[in-house]
Order: sequence, then C-alpha cells, then structure tokens
Amino acid sequence: MGTAKHTLKIMCRCRSPGPAEVSRPADKVARMTTPVLRATEWDGTSWDDPSDEKLHDLLADMNLTWRFVIVTRLDLEPADQHYMQVHLNDDLSYTIEYREGGPDRHFQAEVPRGHELLGLEPVARVLQDWSRRRPGWREALSWSPLSLP
Repeated sequence: MGTAKHTLKIMCRCRSPGPAEVSRPADKVARMTTPVLRATEWDGTSWDDPSDEKLHDLLADMNLTWRFVIVTRLDLEPADQHYMQVHLNDDLSYTIEYREGGPDRHFQAEVPRGHELLGLEPVARVLQDWSRRRPGWREALSWSPLSLP
C-alpha cells in the first residue's frame, strides 16, 4: 500500500491596516498587558479590567439569588487583600466593603434602598471611582471599620 501525500493550501487575503488599527486606543493596549483589576460575580465568573459600564452592569444584574460582586486590585501586595465588595441585602439595600491590605484596613458602609432607578447609581459611582483611583469615593459614603471574627 502506498502512502498518500496531502497538501493543505491556505489562502490568505491580506490587507493593509487602516489608521484605527495601527494606533490602538489605550484600553485595548491595556488588555494586552497584565490586568490591574478583576471583577468576580457570585458564581465565580470574572472579568479582567472591566470598564465602568461593565461594573455598572454587574451591579445592575445582582438580585436576591446573585447577591455580590467583588473587584480585586491585582497590582498591589499583599495579593487578594485590596478589594471592594458589594453585597445586596434582603431589603435591597447594599453593604459595601473595601480592604486596603490587612484586617486593620477593612471598612464597610451601608447604602439604603433608594428609588428603583437611581438606587444603584451611588453604589456604582463609588465602585467605579475606587476602581479608577479617582478622588472622592471615600467621602461619598460614611465608612466604618469592619472587624471580622
């Protein structure tokens, strides 16, 4: 029996990149590097370097079954000790926690249930501002130290 020889022919339609493809926006370049943030939903689904819109959408998708979203800073040490977590309570209010290192730098704030359409906005703004290191997020809520058993 003879051996059959097969040749695979690959056709390529190449084109010159347009100006938009040559100079990439900063957010596309950032995705090619090590992520700085990771957002994780209750079921473990995660997104690296989520946009402000994605963070808002993740919070808007929370319900009494899917109650929390955690955004972790991946660029700070100690690892897994720099994060902000939003939890939806039974009464549809929110508990927000942030941690900056060790247990002595762990804080929480309560955000009461607001108007159905606007209730999420203050929570989303704090999470977005913290994620982007924008000023004002600490002053937006009344934070208190959190001590865990």
